[in-house]
Amino acid sequence: MTKTFKKFSIAGLALLFMATAAFAGWSTKASAADMRSLTAAQITAEMGAGWNLGNQLEATVNGTPNETSWGNPTITPELIKKVKAAGFKTIRIPVSYLNYIGSAPNYTVNASWLNRIQQVVDYAYNEGLYVVINMHGDGFHSIPGSWLHVNSSNQNVIRDKYQKVWQQVATRFSAYNERLIFESMNEVFDGNYNNPNTSYYGNLNAYNQIFVDTVRKTGGNNNARWLLVPGWNTNIDYTVGNYGFVVPTDNFRSSAIPSSQKRIMISAHYYSPWDFAGEENGNITQWGATATNPAKRSTWGQEDYLDSQFKSMYDKFVTQGYPVVMGEFGSIDKSSYDSSNNNYRAVYAKAVTATAKKYKLVPVYWDNGFNGQHGFALFNRFNNTVTQQNIINAIMQGMQ
Repeated sequence: MTKTFKKFSIAGLALLFMATAAFAGWSTKASAADMRSLTAAQITAEMGAGWNLGNQLEATVNGTPNETSWGNPTITPELIKKVKAAGFKTIRIPVSYLNYIGSAPNYTVNASWLNRIQQVVDYAYNEGLYVVINMHGDGFHSIPGSWLHVNSSNQNVIRDKYQKVWQQVATRFSAYNERLIFESMNEVFDGNYNNPNTSYYGNLNAYNQIFVDTVRKTGGNNNARWLLVPGWNTNIDYTVGNYGFVVPTDNFRSSAIPSSQKRIMISAHYYSPWDFAGEENGNITQWGATATNPAKRSTWGQEDYLDSQFKSMYDKFVTQGYPVVMGEFGSIDKSSYDSSNNNYRAVYAKAVTATAKKYKLVPVYWDNGFNGQHGFALFNRFNNTVTQQNIINAIMQGMQ
């Protein structure tokens, strides 16, 4: 999600594409022997607590991806090493394609952009971390150049374009082992926060099915790779309830995978209660049973609600062998309104991660790189230092 991206002056694209020729042919050598066949429980345990490299490879200028355009510096290996040292085992890398997708019929993705994506993936992959890459801003109606719209009348064109892009991305990464996970899309819906339109939900299901089929058919390790798919707007209720979500079939996966095992994961996000987690004002700054000021605590979305939400994902999917990844969670900094706010942000983070662990879900904190009022950041990306150690400690304690 493009939460609190705080646009700053646009840095040149030259910062984004450092020596394209140096990236050409960049690859991480892997082989089929590197691909471990993990059960759902095993991979969930190994993924541990995750962190989002938010507002970087999904950042854009007028529909063109640019990793520094939303105020963050060029991504470096040193940042990734700092995130790993903090205890995170998974890094989710949101990616937008947008104007870097060529015209029909091939929809060729800009080679320099693919090279940069691969280089950033390698920063984390080569550190032994799990890595999740997705198609992030292409489905946001608010982003110029977005096109992955469930409510568009031009679904045949959208599906063809979607298939071609994922075919190229999956082929590029086909030799990577199970620590690289593809996520089909991000928070895709029609912009209406009420109950989903069933026809539009059908389009979302079709995208997920195209994604699974396309990745599998590219071969290599992709025929056994774990694939992550969301429901409507990554909303828990609209994914577990009778609103239309369909888990894709996996007909083209490797025959070596035991029939009793899955290779599909389900994605959801958690920012409840939104008046605490995301609203940019000082009205609600505290959370949980330890809140000292009832007027500053939301009337909903406390510990019991959190437990029921995560339990519903467990009951619906985990019990059936589908791992669940809570691909984004977190709360913005409101300490300028309430000096105790960061303590409650830590309480919240610990509760989310502990509840995720209880129900065998993978929690992935949303970090947009912005420190200060309304920011989500845990690190300073300019000097690779920790800025919210208390929240990091809380996340790690929740995973114990």
